[in-house]
Amino acid sequence: MVNTKISRLFPRWHGGELQSHHDIGPSGRTPRLALVADPQSGELNGMFVLSRLAAFLHGVEAGKRPGLQLRERLVIISTLGPFAVLHPSGVGSRQGAVDTAVDQPRWEGAAVDAVMDITQTAYYRVDIHPLSLEIEELPQISLYAPSDDERASACLFGLPAVIERPVEDDRATELVRAWRTHGGESFAIHAGQAGSLQTTHCEALFRGLVAFLDRTGIVSGLRLAPEEDDLRYFDRSQICVVPAEQAGIFSSRLEVGCWVRAGEELGRIYDGFTGGVQTRVIAPVGGLLASVRRQPMVRPGDLTARILMAGAARQRHPVRWLEKRHGRQTGQR
Repeated sequence: MVNTKISRLFPRWHGGELQSHHDIGPSGRTPRLALVADPQSGELNGMFVLSRLAAFLHGVEAGKRPGLQLRERLVIISTLGPFAVLHPSGVGSRQGAVDTAVDQPRWEGAAVDAVMDITQTAYYRVDIHPLSLEIEELPQISLYAPSDDERASACLFGLPAVIERPVEDDRATELVRAWRTHGGESFAIHAGQAGSLQTTHCEALFRGLVAFLDRTGIVSGLRLAPEEDDLRYFDRSQICVVPAEQAGIFSSRLEVGCWVRAGEELGRIYDGFTGGVQTRVIAPVGGLLASVRRQPMVRPGDLTARILMAGAARQRHPVRWLEKRHGRQTGQR
């Protein structure tokens, strides 16, 4: 018998149980994967991608996708309802900080408990979480004090970058911290900008999640296009933050994900009254442009861009080798 619980737009709690989620696959098994779009942080990209992914997987489960088979159970929480998305007390970057994450959302205790009840038993757990209302992020995975298994599995998403951070980092969400006490493997994915729907990032994120479903054996029969880009590992020492030196209006024509050279212009800061150029923002190092400010008003010290220095970055191992090693470690069927 297959569980075909379909989500509703508005969440409901019955005896502390969250009723608004997708539970897909063989009901007699422990969930293999849990996917959550951080519900009170303006994660519109994650909400959109997970809702579409759920529709795709329901189609696979119902036999509407010939040749595809859903082999494992998974749960998806794409939203806690429209009033949980841009809660004014739970979203906003800290003032006067060079490199900060979105303030941690103030979830209702019942919501936290309900999300944990649904997701904690899954072996793989993914929190899709935006870092800022002001900064656009290249789709990337953050690992917090990861195990070797998590390092290997992170490559299976095929996203452009994996960044290792200490567990004390303020980017580690409440959900990721709670998951760590339950074993298994946990990942945070950042893509785009909070409160904004960006289809290019959504496409990259959807492809990454489908690749993970394929390479972990959760869905069989998928035929993925050959990879074009190399994923790289970065640690905290390889992150170069570029702060604004003057107040004004910051403008950049660059897209996240491009490679920049040391000395290249990243953008300009204009005077809001005269319209003249106050200063040019120059890349102090070469590397992968992972973040760009999109909220244009800046003060001295505000982040304008973040560059991942490629010189010492670890190249991704070949995916076939990772899949083989990953299958041995996790008992993939």
